[in-house]
Amino acid sequence: MAKKSNDEFKSTPRYAGIATFMSTGLVHDPAELDIALIGVPFDGGAENRSGQRHGPREIRNMSSFIRPIHHVTRLNPFEICRIADLGDVPITSPFDPEGSHTEIGEFYREVHEAGAVPLSAGGDHSISLPILRAMATDKPVGLVHIDAHTDTGDEELGSRFTHGTPFRRAVEEGILDPKRTVQIGIRGAQNCEEGWDFSLESGMRVIYMEEFSKLGVEEVITAARGVTGDGPTYVSFDIDSLDPAFAPGTGTPEVGGLTTIEAQQLLRGFSGLDLIGGDVVEVSPPFDPSGNTALVGATMMYEMLCILAETVAGRKGI
Repeated sequence: MAKKSNDEFKSTPRYAGIATFMSTGLVHDPAELDIALIGVPFDGGAENRSGQRHGPREIRNMSSFIRPIHHVTRLNPFEICRIADLGDVPITSPFDPEGSHTEIGEFYREVHEAGAVPLSAGGDHSISLPILRAMATDKPVGLVHIDAHTDTGDEELGSRFTHGTPFRRAVEEGILDPKRTVQIGIRGAQNCEEGWDFSLESGMRVIYMEEFSKLGVEEVITAARGVTGDGPTYVSFDIDSLDPAFAPGTGTPEVGGLTTIEAQQLLRGFSGLDLIGGDVVEVSPPFDPSGNTALVGATMMYEMLCILAETVAGRKGI
């Protein structure tokens, strides 16, 4: 697949055609791509307000507002990398979390083996676990995790594979290096302290929202980059990291969160890391009457796409 020119973006009305991520083409072979945009319509790991299964479709729809050239960096990711929509992960067992995770993992293994870097739209946060399983084939990877919650609980309502447990499982399975993991924006009361305790005791750097506000975006970026270092790093962005004033359409909203401009600046600050992929999760359209949360999700995907494209282009000498 050829890279997409600015003229191609300008020639098609944003309201026309079949919705794809950021109005790219739809491709079925990941070997044709440098970066694959993927939907994961699964919310079997959400213990309360579900609806995240509809996230990929609405993020695709709202991503028609995305233009190609970044207003700060002047980067056009579509000119330097082959980028397209790879469609949704086919999930045939949505009521079986472990079975669904197996299907997700198999899909991403094919993407990884084809040499494409995945950028995904969830889906609940449990999808990050099977994606990491597929990506961390050689050694544990680092993680930039932007979220209101640590997602390092042991189990929820009898299940060990929910949107509140993926990063504990990833550490236990040896695919996530906790000492190269930073969690940013953590806040909100909990029923118990086990998630907070596991993150800290395993060696993760946890930046609670109060510390974020005290340090400011630039110092948080510096601290986070010091944690991840130069090794392979995955970026996971939970939409509930944002204050619900900006993103009400999510399963577990927590007041006192990031603003959208803080989140954009934060993601831009990870340019130059050895990025191997990323995801935006927990957009729940049934709780998003204006469509704004899906728009925010699409915008964060674009910010992540820009820094991924820089990394991939540099890696391939493009």
